[in-house]
Order: sequence, then structure tokens, then C-alpha cells
Amino acid sequence: MGILNITPDSFAESAPLVNDAAVDIDAALRRAHDLVDAGADIIDVGGESTRPGAIRTSEAEELARVLPVVRQLVSDGLVVSVDTMRASVAQATLHAGATFINDVSGATADPEMLSVLADTGARCILMHRRGASEDMYAEAHYSNPTTEVIAELARRVDAALAAGVSASAIVLDPGLGFAKRAEHNWHLLKDLATFMSLGFPLLIGASRKRFLGELLASTDGAVRDVQDRDVATAVVSALCAQAGVWAVRVHDAGASRDAIAVAEAMKTSSRSHTTPTQSGSIADIAGPIISIMGIQAFGRHGVFAFEREQGQMFSVDAQLQLISGPTSDDLSETIDYSRVAQDIARNVGAQPCDLIETLAERIAQELLHTYPCRAVVVTVHKPQAPLAIPFADVAVTVECHR
Repeated sequence: MGILNITPDSFAESAPLVNDAAVDIDAALRRAHDLVDAGADIIDVGGESTRPGAIRTSEAEELARVLPVVRQLVSDGLVVSVDTMRASVAQATLHAGATFINDVSGATADPEMLSVLADTGARCILMHRRGASEDMYAEAHYSNPTTEVIAELARRVDAALAAGVSASAIVLDPGLGFAKRAEHNWHLLKDLATFMSLGFPLLIGASRKRFLGELLASTDGAVRDVQDRDVATAVVSALCAQAGVWAVRVHDAGASRDAIAVAEAMKTSSRSHTTPTQSGSIADIAGPIISIMGIQAFGRHGVFAFEREQGQMFSVDAQLQLISGPTSDDLSETIDYSRVAQDIARNVGAQPCDLIETLAERIAQELLHTYPCRAVVVTVHKPQAPLAIPFADVAVTVECHR
């Protein structure tokens, strides 16, 4: 996703696209086509600054900035996203042919936004933030950034679904830099896999942000200049590609496209040289292994409110390696399969977990400490996970040893 900021204070362009309230439409179009030529798949057009401390642009001014550019980009055959927090701007630009609405407020700034998204069926990016641009750092307090951001994003997804927005239309963005300090941003990036497990496409916007400049600060503490943060941005893009992130929002499309190509090539090469092995490593340890596969049980696990309310069927596979094999043909010297299955079903139906990773760990630990096992491998399948694209299965495997 290439950034096209039609504002007077953007650091995306070498020269601002707005001067004395006048938009240089020709320059904006050239910039957009340059981004596409460099590898951008989507052009994200924004007419209102959301940098820290920014004061909101008027509705009329935002429309005057973005609408003519969106119309022309669509006419040129480009895929367009519009970075706006206003329902009126969203509606006008969608009518002009935009495909995505990228709302950095998570559709909280304008109470009509979710209605517009539901009525139009548009793809929408819901970003996490706290507070408005002018005061958001006052809200940058987290005990666990990942857990708290996920919980707050989940509430926005629930609100969108309740308003009639299709789950398949939603993309999530953890909002790096929005009410988050450097340590929070790094924490969220480290936990990309956890965000991916929510089942929605994920957008990451790290490009040229201050936390990269702080990381690359000189020995005297001077923060790296904005224009010199593109290599670091490209590295983030490559790591996002490895994690399966849906898109990265960047200023320098070429550098990130190259970095993503390398990451994808390495991932493909790794897959082609991988030899399939039996699930779990307990097969490498001597001793009988009991496998109980496909245990069906109802539970209410998931981050989203509708998952907790409606519940769904889960499937669990368990492999238990005995500490020692039976010395006779006696049930008391082995494990009662029926009891194991009942314990697993009870655990699935017990206290809801946000993540099936947590559920799998909980089941594995209980089995390990209840039965005479050396090791346990548990796989939890969530066949009705709220993914926005067709899929066969979602599963998490956990292995525990004494």
C-alpha cells in the first residue's frame, strides 16, 4: 500500500502536494503512478494529517483535496484506499470508485461511518488508537500492549458486525505509533503471529515512523532523519511478509517490494526443502504413544463477542506418550481413552479463552499432570474461525514434557 498524503505537512513527498490550500493534482497523480510502478498494489489517499499533535482539517477541505484525485486514479485503473475518519468523505470517495476505507479511528470518530461501510459493502481497515491525534500520547499506557490492543480491536469488530459490516470486508491494523511509544510498537511487532490468529487480514504501518528513527539514532542521541528510515522500513516489511501480513503501508514502495520479494523467495525455498514429519516431536522418544483424534466438543473460545455468545464446535487431537509400557494386558497399566476424551471435552467447555493457543496449552498441561505421561501433544482445531477468506481449517499444536 503506497502512501499518498495530500496535505501540507506530509513527509511522504519531497514537496508537499498542498500549497496555500491549493492541491497540485498533477503532482499527486504522478506520485501515485510512481508508487505503482515501484510495486504498490493499492494507493492510500489521505487529505487529513493524523501525525501526533495534528489539528483536524475541515470536512470541505478534506473532500476538496481527495475527491478529484480519487476520481482520476480510479479512472486510470488504480486500486484506491481512502484514509479518512469522516463518513461523508468515505461515501463520496466510494461513490467515485475507491475500494477501501482506511479509518485510523477504528470508526469511532464519526458515528455514521459504520452505516456507510455496511450500506456500501466497502472493504474497511479498522485501526487501533486511543484519543485523537492532538492528545493520543497521553493514552499510551499499557500493561500488556498486545492483549489490550487486541481486546480494543475486538470491540471495534463487534461493533462493525453489529452494524451490518461483513466480516469478509474487515482488515485490522494495530496502529503503530498511535497512542503507542517505541516499546509498545516493538512489542506489537514481536507478536504479529498473535494478531494473525484473529483471522482477519492485517495491515502494518511502520513506514518512517519515529520509533524507527529512535532505533537508528546516532551516538549523540540524534534521531535518524525521516527520509533515512526506508531501509529499516523495508526490513519491517520483509518480516511482515514472513509472518503472513496482508499488506504494509509505506512511503517507499520499491524498497519494501524488493524486501518482500526476498522474504517470499526464502519462504518458498524453505517449504520446498521441508520433509513432512509426524506431528509433534514425541515420536523421537522411545515409549508407547496413545493417539486420540478428532474429539468434538462445544466451546465459546475467541476474542470476539459473537464467538463468546454463539459458541462453536472445536475438534481436538491428543497424543500421550506413556512413561512406560504396560507389562500385562490390564487397563490399569495404561491410560483410559474414554476418560481422556471426557477430560478434553470438559476442558473445551470450561472457561473461555481468547486464543486457541491458550486452550491447547491448558488441555496439554492438564493431561500431562493427570495421566502417567512423559509428553503430550495437543492440537486444537477451530473449523469455524472468523476468517475473511475461504479456508479448510485453523489449528494450533502445543507440546508439553515432564
